[in-house]
Amino acid sequence: MGTRLSGRTALVTGATSNIGRAIAEAFAAEGARVAVSGRSAERGKAVVEGIRAAGGTAEFVPADLDGSERASRALAESAARTLGGHVDILVNNAGIFPADTTTTTTPETFDRIMAVNVKAPFFLTAALAPAMAQAGGGAIVNLGSWVARLGLPVGVAYSASKGAVETLTRAWAAEFGPAGVRVNAISPGVVQEPLPDGGHPAAGMMRGTPAGAPGHPAAIARAAVYLASDEAAFVHGTVVDVDGGRVGVAVVAA
Repeated sequence: MGTRLSGRTALVTGATSNIGRAIAEAFAAEGARVAVSGRSAERGKAVVEGIRAAGGTAEFVPADLDGSERASRALAESAARTLGGHVDILVNNAGIFPADTTTTTTPETFDRIMAVNVKAPFFLTAALAPAMAQAGGGAIVNLGSWVARLGLPVGVAYSASKGAVETLTRAWAAEFGPAGVRVNAISPGVVQEPLPDGGHPAAGMMRGTPAGAPGHPAAIARAAVYLASDEAAFVHGTVVDVDGGRVGVAVVAA
C-alpha cells in the first residue's frame, strides 16, 4: 500500500469495469477511501471486495447518471455521506460509446451521449467543486479521449462529447482553480483489458504508433493518481495524453 492519497476521499464514476475500475483500485492502493460508483451492484460489489482484499477501503455507491441535475446531485450527496461527509477527489469517468456515424445517429442516441458524457459530469462537478473549495481544496480528473483531436468516421457524437469534456476541463480550471480545486483531464488512447485469447478487437488502431499495441487500464490509473496527488500541485487545466503516442506521433501503417 502506498500513501500518495492517504487520508483523502475519492468518488470514481463508471468504476465497475475497465479504466474506472483500475483508477478506483489504484486510488485505494495509495491510501484513499474510494466510493466506487456505477449501475451494476454485482460488478460494484466485486470491485469493492477486490479493493478490501488488497487492504484498501471502498464502498459501492449506485448511480445511473442520465444527465439530469437530479441524478448527479443525488450521487454527490450519497458519495459524500458514504465517505464521511466530504469528497476530496472526483473522477468523471462514466461514459458511453455508440459507434454510429453522423447519418446513422438518431436524435435519441445523440441526446443520450451528451447526457451521459457531458451533462452528467457537468452537474456532478457543479455539485461537488464548491464544497471542495469550501473545505480548502480538491482535485477533479476528467476522462477525455484521443478521438477528441483525431477524426474518425465513426463514433462522431462521442468524439464531440469528449471534445466538450476537454474544453470543460480548461474552463473549470479557470473557474475553480483560484479556490484551490485543481481540474485536469486524461486523454486515453486505445485502452482495454485483453480478451481471454490475448487479442484486442481494436489493436489495429495502434499499429504504427510508438507503443504498437493497445494500453492497459493501469496506465491510465497511474496518471490519475498523479493528477489527484500533491505531486501535481502546480498542474491546472491540462489534458495528459496517455495514448501510446497515437495523437502526438505520426502513425506509419505497417
